[in-house]
Amino acid sequence: MSHLTIDGMLAQARQRLQRVYAYELPQRLARGAILVDIRPQAQRIKEGTIPGALVIERNVLEWRLDPASSARLALATDHDVEWIITCSEGYTSSLAAATLQQLGLRRATDLVGGYQALKAAGLLTVAATAPHFQREVATLAWL
Repeated sequence: MSHLTIDGMLAQARQRLQRVYAYELPQRLARGAILVDIRPQAQRIKEGTIPGALVIERNVLEWRLDPASSARLALATDHDVEWIITCSEGYTSSLAAATLQQLGLRRATDLVGGYQALKAAGLLTVAATAPHFQREVATLAWL
């Protein structure tokens, strides 16, 4: 019996994705995509945060984004939401995005190079200008 290697699994996952480069992210966010940071807390503390990104650690990602899940977030309204998953360097995010597509979230994808690519491109704060984030900030201002 032949076993798939992690490199093979990653290649299969990426074949299904239309991955997003850091320079494309502002346009995607402006049209309604949601950036999801799946890095664990320890990694976010060490590397830094992405202001405006929705933080959902990898171990609960599918439950929070599946519109049919009783543990879903309010933003997980349907299967047409464009989720852009990011991790530190763009490996774990590819596997996570492919899993979301298996759940029917057909527009799920990931960020090539992850947090490190955003940082290198000087785009760490771009998600803070996303429409969904601005709506959340405005809602909180009323409280």
